[in-house]
Amino acid sequence: MTSSKRVAMVSGASRGIGAAIAEKLLSAGWNVSLGMRTPASSSYSGHPDALLCHFDALDPESERKWVDATVARFGRLDGLVHNAGIMIPKSVLEAGQEDFDLIFDVNVKSPMRLSQLAWPHLAGAQAGRIVTVASLSGKRVKSANSGLYAMSKFALVALGHALRQCGKDNDVRSTIICPSFVATDMGNSLAGRDSSELTRPEDVAKIVHMVLELPSTASISEIPVHFSVEDCY
Repeated sequence: MTSSKRVAMVSGASRGIGAAIAEKLLSAGWNVSLGMRTPASSSYSGHPDALLCHFDALDPESERKWVDATVARFGRLDGLVHNAGIMIPKSVLEAGQEDFDLIFDVNVKSPMRLSQLAWPHLAGAQAGRIVTVASLSGKRVKSANSGLYAMSKFALVALGHALRQCGKDNDVRSTIICPSFVATDMGNSLAGRDSSELTRPEDVAKIVHMVLELPSTASISEIPVHFSVEDCY
């Protein structure tokens, strides 16, 4: 049976920004398919509008099964939110081949594969949407230790723009969200400042929700988000 509610897939939905996005969409009346490595540990178990699926960015078969399970459960797919990602704090001089392969496999290759799998369903929706949660590190390199991470996020931002071009003629809109430090486990460990000063996961979730519900006539390519004021963004 096809759901009358809009349906979104959210990767990395077990905690942090992903969990906040799932909570926001569920509260706004969406059906949400949550991709995570350990679905059994999710607090959304038993929620009537949530589907918990195993997703591992290093396992392409888990991506295929997740998309198939989502469409089988809800009969449609309206939005795909790329949120899962990793940080390896190494400069481009320190990073080894294994570091490079790992961060690009998770941060770039997996979102591209998921987009390919979800695309036929998004293109068949009335208003398909892809939202990519990247980083301000996809717009500038802030420090030496963020160099490898920034390379992957620059590529992820490019993926978002490439998908935007692919959706010109079928109303699949692609938007990239580029936050600075967010008060998550990763953000708190890297920011070196009081987490109360940082952007909240709920703030990013509100932006993602807004973008998913914008009409095609209000297409937005990028949204940079900083917890304070940065000179260029």
